[in-house]
Amino acid sequence: MAIQRLVSAVLLAATVLVGSAAAQDKNNEVAGLIGRTFISNQGVPAATSANKEIHFGNGLSFEAVYGRRILGTQDSLVTLTFEVPFVVNPDEDLNFAENVIPESYSSFFITPAARANLFASTHVSPWVSFGGGFGHFHESSNLVFFGSNTGAIGTTTGVFELGAGLDVKVSDKFSLRGEVRDFDSGVPQLNVDTGKSRQHNLFVGGGVVWHF
Repeated sequence: MAIQRLVSAVLLAATVLVGSAAAQDKNNEVAGLIGRTFISNQGVPAATSANKEIHFGNGLSFEAVYGRRILGTQDSLVTLTFEVPFVVNPDEDLNFAENVIPESYSSFFITPAARANLFASTHVSPWVSFGGGFGHFHESSNLVFFGSNTGAIGTTTGVFELGAGLDVKVSDKFSLRGEVRDFDSGVPQLNVDTGKSRQHNLFVGGGVVWHF
């Protein structure tokens, strides 16, 4: 599958970059986080049922991030880091009164970004991030109640990322991170017209950062 080959190539390139950068200096980091993805309900104006909204579950999601500081030092008031967030939502459940939409979908987003950390040399460092890349939705082959989904499956979309978070240093090599990232993407194939061409995928999570 073309998307799987592309994701493998991106991850391989990131691995090579980490190894190369680590051999030169200590301005690198790798983070792993777990959280939830929140998506607002979407209305279907042409629905014949009393409840005209598609409800999205809060899918358990996972994030891996590679970052490299490109401006400033550990003693600087503000540092700038190039980062590559990779967020996977393996099972986003859907609910609708009519048996026309897929029962769920999976998704991932890859969005290279610039992150600015404030008070990077202290134990508590707030930050903001902005970037863009692409994402992919893979809709279920089953409908929400019963039967096979005969609609289109597989949607690739451009994505904008805006995030904010807090890093709390626990040692020279490790920090704890809490964050919120909004992935502004296209929409999955839901077999109905919601009137929307974009949706906000709000990832809220926490985890550990390794500095090296």
